[in-house]
Amino acid sequence: MFDVGWSELVVIGVVALIVIGPKELPAVLRAVGQWTTKIRRMAGEFQSQFQEAMREAEMSDLKKQVAELDAAAKGIATDFDPLDLKEATKWEPKAPSPSDTAAESEFASPSAEAPETSDAAAPAEPVTSGAPQPSSEESAAAEPAAVPQAEGGGRA
Repeated sequence: MFDVGWSELVVIGVVALIVIGPKELPAVLRAVGQWTTKIRRMAGEFQSQFQEAMREAEMSDLKKQVAELDAAAKGIATDFDPLDLKEATKWEPKAPSPSDTAAESEFASPSAEAPETSDAAAPAEPVTSGAPQPSSEESAAAEPAAVPQAEGGGRA
């Protein structure tokens, strides 16, 4: 707070020695020391009282919030009965709307809509995705390096 260096203290000490005199200087310094002690003690007490008041104010705010939450919890507890079977049996599922049935028909299984083929000579190959599958000759000729990998998926 105060920026007083050693040179300023020496100047103050010399001026005090000249003005007060060497005979009364120790008594004056003792009195100044006692005053600073009293001032520091009073400042410490003020700070502790102020902090105590702040703690009490925070505590009263917390008590008020706890009381509000307690009242809200009691309101919920009296309105809700988990063993009330009459309320539980009143629930009925929502009837499907026309837009819901249209969405369900879009996701119908493709096997139900696929036409039957009469080619019995061709063996049935399982299809795992919508992408065309290479024939066995093409897959044998394909190089392993030609298989695309996901970015960052390979080993380093």
